[in-house]
Amino acid sequence: MTVAAAITRAHRELWARLVATLTRRYADLDIAEEAVAEAFATAVEKWPGDGVPPNPAAWLTTTANRKAIDRIRREGRRDDKQREARMLHDDSPPEPTGAIDDERLRLFFTCCHPALAPESRVALTLRMVGGLTVPEIARAFLVRETAMEQRITRAKAKIKANRIPYRVPSADDLPVRLSGVLAVLFLVFNEGYLATGAGTDPVRQDLTAEAIRLTRLIRALLPADGEVAGLLALMLLTEARHAARVSAGGELVTLHEQDRGAWDTGLIAEGHRLVRERLASGVAPGRYQLLAAINAVHTSARDVRDTDWSQIVALYDQLVRLDPSPIVALNRAIAVAELDGPDVALAVVDRLGDKLAAYHAFHATRADLLRRLGRGEQARSAYDRAIELAGNTAETAYLTRRRDQLGPALS
Repeated sequence: MTVAAAITRAHRELWARLVATLTRRYADLDIAEEAVAEAFATAVEKWPGDGVPPNPAAWLTTTANRKAIDRIRREGRRDDKQREARMLHDDSPPEPTGAIDDERLRLFFTCCHPALAPESRVALTLRMVGGLTVPEIARAFLVRETAMEQRITRAKAKIKANRIPYRVPSADDLPVRLSGVLAVLFLVFNEGYLATGAGTDPVRQDLTAEAIRLTRLIRALLPADGEVAGLLALMLLTEARHAARVSAGGELVTLHEQDRGAWDTGLIAEGHRLVRERLASGVAPGRYQLLAAINAVHTSARDVRDTDWSQIVALYDQLVRLDPSPIVALNRAIAVAELDGPDVALAVVDRLGDKLAAYHAFHATRADLLRRLGRGEQARSAYDRAIELAGNTAETAYLTRRRDQLGPALS
């Protein structure tokens, strides 16, 4: 393994654990995050010359502690923390695990504190526990990076001002924090499924696998919760298509063009079982259950021509009533195009322009509809804008090919 690969692996596997350890020790998110980030920066500087240490976790923990000590000393305050800062080795007994036996999942529930606004909980948890960068989180929320940075900063300040403890949540805490945790896991999964950033693999299975693992743990804790089952089914049915999503040349393969023989039948069967279980419950489905049902319809068709688009549109109609967001409306329009034609769908999509102007999928959808209607020049402009906004390398390659297939632009 190269040094770069070792650092990348350490970041993915250890970031949340180190942040959790330092947060517990110093009770300060800023100190914890900054010290861990500086420890990784030091690793980038030293490991290429010194070699990867035998125990990267211990090396990073010690370095992060020293960075935290340096910062506290520079600030020259917080006597109690200075005392703690002298403890390079934490000999305290392990914290009780409470209702959750997984360290990372416990931190998810801890960060999703009800005192924070829902969007702040999700953003903060993605940053502190998920290890996603601010640009990645901003892209997921369709907001500017500066706005997301401010949101995360305000959340940290509120935690500090309100002295919100980083204690292990009890079993009674779980239901009230569940929606925030599920939202974070869904976003982590999506970032893995359509990874962004230059030089990043188009699919990050470390993120999708971790999101599925943690959702399975929550399912074991709360087996009767419909939305937990729905989210797990949604992830499984999406992950099942992984092998067919990117071509050997690194280009995104759309659902219409995928080799369905490459889909993972085991994951599909498990996802379908969960969807049927929720249908049999007779309880009205929530957002994740409806999204899972839509994916169940897709994965039931042996060929794209066999897809039951009327059922998919009907499921989206239910989803719009629960979640009237422009992104749901956009996805519904894609299904409408298959059922009623691209002209009907385009009229719907164009009405979303004000809200989704910065969203690459809006322009990609519009480009496809315009292409199918034979409006080549307008399609080209829409592809150009989609390519400009897309952050996934495989998707960029796909959009570029489709644009170039339109032929040269008219002068």
